[in-house]
Amino acid sequence: MTTTLDLPQGVSFTPGESDSSCPNCRSKGMSVFFSVDDIPVHSCILMDSPQKATDYPRSDLQLGFCRVCGFVGNLKYDASVQEYSTSYEETQGFSGTFNAFAKSLAQRVIDKYDIRSKTILEIGCGKGEFLALMCELGENKGIGIDPAYVPERNPDKSLSRVEFIQDFYGEAYSHLMADVICCRHTLEHIGPTHEFMTTLRKTVGDQKDTLIFFELPDVMRVLKEGAFWDMYYEHCTYFTCGSLARLFRMTGFTLDEVYLDYDGQYIILNAYPCDEPSEPTLEAENDLDEVTAAFEAFADVCSRKIDYWRRKITEIRNNNQKVVVWGSGSKGVSFLTTTKVGDAVEYVVDINPYKHGRFMPGTGQEIVSPRFLKEYRPDYAIVMNPIYCPEIQKNLDGLGLDTQLLPV
Repeated sequence: MTTTLDLPQGVSFTPGESDSSCPNCRSKGMSVFFSVDDIPVHSCILMDSPQKATDYPRSDLQLGFCRVCGFVGNLKYDASVQEYSTSYEETQGFSGTFNAFAKSLAQRVIDKYDIRSKTILEIGCGKGEFLALMCELGENKGIGIDPAYVPERNPDKSLSRVEFIQDFYGEAYSHLMADVICCRHTLEHIGPTHEFMTTLRKTVGDQKDTLIFFELPDVMRVLKEGAFWDMYYEHCTYFTCGSLARLFRMTGFTLDEVYLDYDGQYIILNAYPCDEPSEPTLEAENDLDEVTAAFEAFADVCSRKIDYWRRKITEIRNNNQKVVVWGSGSKGVSFLTTTKVGDAVEYVVDINPYKHGRFMPGTGQEIVSPRFLKEYRPDYAIVMNPIYCPEIQKNLDGLGLDTQLLPV
């Protein structure tokens, strides 16, 4: 007996071919495989009223897959609608779990590449926490560039070794020389990836000993898990270890290592400039068959995931029980705008105090602190990233709540 899946209007898995060229390898024609209509163009902008949140500008997500290099990108992305400013609240720095990972990663890079008393340039530094950490642990100097940097939120006002520039990185800053160029969770927000990496290579010039250190989400996991909550408008580009490595090699870099970290969620890549396109040498680069298979299975896996969550939330509501979403960042926004469960979820929880009393772009739920739950007493909390479950459970135990966690 076949069960009809409960999919919301505007979500489509209809395959098709596009005339769009891959922004990575520039091959013509990308295969369309997933579309979500009418979603907010930003997920991390602070909204100060439900009306502003639900009225926030929208556009469409249409993901395409490049069979040549394994790249995934939003074919309907328009950079002109993006609003990266001091109202952009992206930091994960209020989580002990994330901070422990960041410190471990920073120490590993410093030790492996002897980054001590050096100059580090971070492209897309956010609120500056990681750059400050690299400078503190290795007694380095730092330059951070990001339009969303907030001076009052300087992670260490006494850290005179760090300079912050409130702007987008581009050729205007090609004069900034550094021993290390760091770019974490930024490339996935950039549409013309080949162009960006070519600009970066020109910036480095003849400084062949400059370490290039990138970190960004892994789309292989997203495709295999059908993780629709990890696909949203402001992430316009999606990489695997292999597709990222291929981009680096064709734009004038040679790879030292590329691997997965943070429970397999993040790609870590370290490279150096070279004179010509380099040949693959690392095992993790050989993933084209694997990502193609994941792409071909995605429609079935993802549609069942969407169906499951819509039915689960409806069941909770019909039983007169309460459910919250834990995590108001991009994952939470995408989860709510894709499933379209409406007021069946009344509140979204976040530990970031800058988000409390604000509202979710697109759907308008109020963002509350964990302490609010002591009064609200939800039966369930849908956790947007399972890696935080132990931290969240500890928080709930401290509040005396028996809320059941439902990790995505």
